[in-house]
Formats: sequence, structure tokens, C-alpha cells
Amino acid sequence: MGDTLRFDGKVALVTGAGGGLGREYALALGARGAKVVVNDLGGDIKGGGASSRPADLVVEEIRSKGGVAVANYDSVEDGEKLVQTALDNFGQIDIVINNAGILRDRSFARISDMDWDIIHRVHLRGSFMVSRAAWPHMRKNKFGRIIMTTSAAGIYGNFGQANYSAAKLGMLGLSNTLAIEGAKNNVHCNTIAPIAGSRLTETVMPPDMIEALKPEYVMPLVLWLCHEDCEDSGKLYECGAGWMAALQWQRTKGVVVRKPGQPMTPEAVRDNWSAINDFSEYTNPSNIAEANATMYEAMTSMAEHAPSSNNTSAIEPDRAIGYNIPAATFTYSERDVIIYNLGVGVSTQQEDSLKFLFEMHQDFCVLPSFMVIPSMLGLGGISSVPGLDINPMMILHGEQYLEVFKPIPTEASLTSKASIADVMDKGSGAVILVNVDIFDEQGEKIAFNQSAIFVQQAGGFGGKRSTRKSIPPLNAPTRAPDASIREKTGVDQAALYRMSGDRNPLHIDPSFAAVGGFSTPILHGLCSFGYAVRHVLKQYCDNDTSRFKAVKVDRLDRFDELPKTFVIQVRFSKPVLPGETIQTDMWREGNRIHFQCKVRKASVLIAPIDLPWQVVESGATCLSGAYVDLHGVGAAPTSAADPSSLASAKIFDDIAKRVSSDPSSAKKANAVFVFNISNGGKTCTWTADLKSAQPSVYPGEPKGVKAQCTVSMKDEDFVAMAQGKLNGQKVSFLAAAFMTGKLKVKGNMMLAQKLGSLFQTPSKL
Repeated sequence: MGDTLRFDGKVALVTGAGGGLGREYALALGARGAKVVVNDLGGDIKGGGASSRPADLVVEEIRSKGGVAVANYDSVEDGEKLVQTALDNFGQIDIVINNAGILRDRSFARISDMDWDIIHRVHLRGSFMVSRAAWPHMRKNKFGRIIMTTSAAGIYGNFGQANYSAAKLGMLGLSNTLAIEGAKNNVHCNTIAPIAGSRLTETVMPPDMIEALKPEYVMPLVLWLCHEDCEDSGKLYECGAGWMAALQWQRTKGVVVRKPGQPMTPEAVRDNWSAINDFSEYTNPSNIAEANATMYEAMTSMAEHAPSSNNTSAIEPDRAIGYNIPAATFTYSERDVIIYNLGVGVSTQQEDSLKFLFEMHQDFCVLPSFMVIPSMLGLGGISSVPGLDINPMMILHGEQYLEVFKPIPTEASLTSKASIADVMDKGSGAVILVNVDIFDEQGEKIAFNQSAIFVQQAGGFGGKRSTRKSIPPLNAPTRAPDASIREKTGVDQAALYRMSGDRNPLHIDPSFAAVGGFSTPILHGLCSFGYAVRHVLKQYCDNDTSRFKAVKVDRLDRFDELPKTFVIQVRFSKPVLPGETIQTDMWREGNRIHFQCKVRKASVLIAPIDLPWQVVESGATCLSGAYVDLHGVGAAPTSAADPSSLASAKIFDDIAKRVSSDPSSAKKANAVFVFNISNGGKTCTWTADLKSAQPSVYPGEPKGVKAQCTVSMKDEDFVAMAQGKLNGQKVSFLAAAFMTGKLKVKGNMMLAQKLGSLFQTPSKL
């Protein structure tokens, strides 16, 4: 490790140094021996007001630690005054850090002349005025270090910051020219694009992000660029959270569109557009001379060796097909399952939500669509496959097929093994078919995924257009749907679903969404996919996921009437915006449920639709060609037992007599209960209607009313519970039965707490 970097004998001017990044620079320079001019106008983030206090506090802090500093309160537009402060107090100026800035964010259509002018005056003109004032002194002394502060908004653009972006990119251009003009006099100029917590960011960043993006994590880069040992100039650096990187222009190999003896046409540009935008071969010109030389060489070479075709793709199907991507491990816990369930719209306001959200619920289970998550890890290495020289940023998710073979545990460590099944040439792009097998800890296959990945601008390599290896989507029947469910997504749905692993900024950052042509971040396609699967389960399985609860056990053959395979096939179409309503239309064809999803503006919670088909048919389709295969839909009910043959029959008879003689006792419960009591593989159903004007308890299904709470127990356990023999922990006998797993509740679980009013004290039973 080298010696500590010192700035003894140097004079530094830091603008906007009353807080944030500027304060950090000033304190660090002062601690390392520099004499510091702390400039701050003391205004607010919009450029209003003025105060000497911010600069004075920083000066006091530097002096309290043995450093030397003076304050300056002038606007950066008065650059001569700032530099004169350094000359009057210290006799020279060696370092200028242009850090001062304000914000006037507006969408382009709303930017006023004042909004535009003040941002340019402070950022671009202010940096120009201060640097120009210091320039002759630096040249005379044969030493100078100037830092310009640009922004990611200036480099990439950002919604609502046209004025700020233009000024910030202007600072980069100014810096590049100063680096050229100052080279012979040892005056270096570099530009940084920092991401840090400051007054300008604290209003748009959460506290934990502000903490992670401390200004002190940017300061070391700036101090190195200001040091006399640093010889770099004319460079651009991005930095934040301790990460830093150099950034440079990149240019494609390009195409000579003009042909000898032929006129230039727009059609020629169109026909070469993919090659013009192909960055698989690129150069990094760092100055005008290199840029012109590279262009001339490319033009000469391409004119002499014109390609015989437009096939510029780097895709080689023969090398890619059959390639096995290195296995990926996916470890998840019950917490991850709950986060996923919340991410695909499960809510505590929905019936049976606890089985998806409460890990201690006796039916706690994994939604089958969760199995697409580990498959995404298997796709992670697709860009490194031999013969697939593709840009990951050009990848889109096309079709998805999922098949589950055995129980899905609520926590596990799974292994995904992906392979390239086929590669197709669609002209405008390439389709890569990827098969992903998922194995549990015992090495047994638990699920299979097939993903069709579309790579934009990667077509034209002469490959086949179709394949028989793809599991095809199926069109829905032409008749009106048999059932429909609408559900409103949350405005934070995409932010929540991201926590399951897909961190693409397109789904959270408005600036990334704007680049993609969207007015706001869009919902993940696989999130809509999860909504649709839940809707099918609700409609055709009554949210009874015992088939998927069975995936928690070792032997499925205990549940022969239940499906051993759950299959999903879907094609993604239009995007869904968070907050919009997803409508799932469903058609049953035996054990296959066809479905498609549309985007609606309605704000309806999950519920069946009773409106005529002509009314509900509206909105853009977001999922199509989709179906769910279920084994055992509409399976025959368990054979019934003779009520009189059960020991619990005497208890129900007693309850019926008390309810009949004292109707007021039923009002304590005020609900409709159904009891499924089993014995020897047979089940007897009892109904306790404690809500009607004439409450009653009788054997059989509810008559004219709907069950609000269904209780399932074995006959012997029900009797033991009613007699208090399950109460071994000094809790209610109902709680004891629930905690020991002998009582299962469906529907409104809170109503089960009122069941105690049905029973006499255990000693009287």
C-alpha cells in the first residue's frame, strides 16, 4: 500500500460545499492538508433563499480538526468572486470541484423558460464561470485539477429532467474540451456522475437507500482525481455506494450503406438497420481524430469487401442446441413462499388466505406457479452459451410451460438444470427454446419448465422458423367463457413481486420504463401468470389446494383421487400496469381449463363476474394461448356414513335440543357452520344454522343457506374435543384441537372461535 495522499500546499475551491457531497469533499481535503474555500449560497434545492450558515458550519468543522478554511457565500454565476476569495486568502488556486446544483424537475411539456434557464445558469454556466476564473492561474502555475459533476440523467436521460439532463451533459462536453486545452499546462479535467444521498435525492430515495449511498463513498474517487499523482484527464466516472467505474463512448462496427453509382435511400438504411445497431463488434473512440480515423477505415474496408448478405448475427444454432447450462441452486424458505404469494396478489381479505400467508396454518402450501422462480435461475447463463453471442438487454420472455410432478415443499434447496432445446430464426429476432428440469435434494425431478426466449434484432442468421420441440399454446374455445374472475392489482404489485427475484429496473424505475416506451413501470409477465393460476384454482378447485398440500408429503399414492401432475401453458402478450385490474376468462374442457387474461380499468376485488359476456368483453389481452391441466376435477365425493353410527351424533343431538329450546343461545355464534365428521373412510355432514330466525342443527348439507365456516374432524377427535380431553395446555378445547392438527377449518376461521357456545362444559357432556 502506498503513502497517504496529501494535499499540503494546495488550495481547493469546492462549490455547494455546505452539505452532502460538497461538504464531504471539503472536510476530506482539509483533513489532508489542503487550504479550502467552502462555497455555498445557502439556498434551497430549487435555488431560492440564501444563508451563510451552511458554509460557516463546514468551515468551523475543518478548523476544529486543525485544518485551514474560509467561507464564500456568492453564487457560482459570480465565479470571479469565488476564485478571488482563494487568491485573497491563500494567494493561489489549484483545485476546483464544481459541485453546486439545484433541481427544477418538470415534464418536458411543463418546463417554463425560468425552469430551463435557472438550471443551466447554476449547473452549466456556473461551472463555466468558476472554471474560467481559475483557468489562467492554473495555466500560469502549470498545475490544475478541475472536477465537473454530471449525472446519470445527463448520460442516459431521465423522465421529468430535460432541463437538468441537458445541463449535466453539457458539463461533460465542457470537461472534455478543457482536458484537451489544458493538457500542455498540466491542467486536468475529469467528470464524475455520482449517486449519493444529498438534499437533491433525499426527497426521492428511502432512508435505507440514503444510508447505503453516503457521500463518503464518492469522496475517495474525487480526491484521487484531484491529486497531483493522478495523470488521467478527459475521463468520465460513475460512482456510488463504494462502486466506481469508467464510462466511455461505444460505437458499432457500422455499415457502409452507400453503394458506388447508386443513390442513397431510406430503404437501404432500413435493410441494414440490424447491422447498424449490432454492438457485437464495437470500437471506443476517445477523441475526434480517432473517431474520424475509425470511420474512414471502416468505410474503406466495407466498400472493398462488401458482404454478400445481410446476415450479421453471431448466432450459430448447431453450437448452441443441446448445450447444458451449468446447474443453478435455488434455496428458499417459508418466508420466500409467503413473499411470492403476496407478490401474485394473495391478500388477507380473501377467503382461505391463511393457507398461503401463514406458515403455521395446517394447510400452508406453495402455489404451483412458484416453480417458475427456480427455472429463471437456470436461464441466467443463456448469454454465455456457445453459439449464442447475444445482448442480454435485448431478451424478452415469450412463452412459458410448467409441469409439476411431485409435492412442492414449503422450504427446500432445489437444483435447476437448463439446456438449449432449439433455436429459431424469426427474421426480426431469434427464439431460443430452453428446457429447465428442477430437482429436489434427493435428486428427484420435481418440475419441468420450458421457456421461449425472444432475442430482439438477432434474426437473419438463416435458421429454421419453427420447431416440433416446443410445447404449443392452445387457443381458447370460441364460445363465451364458462367463468370469469376480476381482480385489481396493487399499485405496488411490481415492487412486491420483484422480491421474488426478478429485479429488472423496468418494473420499478420510471426512467427505465420510459426508455421502453411505457408511461410507468410495468408488471412482470410472470406476476400476471401467478394471478391467472390463482383464479383457476379458485374457480375450479374452490381454493382447496389439498392436491398441492399433498406435495408436502412423501407418497402421493395416498391420494389417488387427486392429480399427480399440474400443467400450465401460457403466452405473454400486452403488459399490465400496477393498479390495473386483471380479468381471467376460463373455459373448462374436461380436466383442461383454457384461460386468457385481459387488462381492465375496473377496481373490483377478486370475485366471479355475473355480467353478460357482451358487457365484460373489453380491455387488451395480456395472457393468451393458455391452459391449466388438472387431474381429478370434479372427483366423486367421499362416501357418506350413517349419522346415527357416529359417536358424535349424540353431541349434535344435544346441541340441536338446546338450540331449539333456547334460540337466543344460537345468537352468540350467529353463523352457519358445517361439520364433516369422518370415521372408517366415510364422512357424515352436519349443519348448524345459527344465523336464521329459527336456528337449527341437522344432518346433511345446508338447506337454503351457505356455509360460512366448515370444520373437518375425525369422529373420535370430535368427541374428545367436546369432552375437553384434548385440552392439555390449559387453552380452550377448540384451540387445543386446532393446535394439535386434529381440527381443520375452511372459510372464515375467526368464526370457529365462536363454536364454544355450541357445547356445554366438558363435565356435562
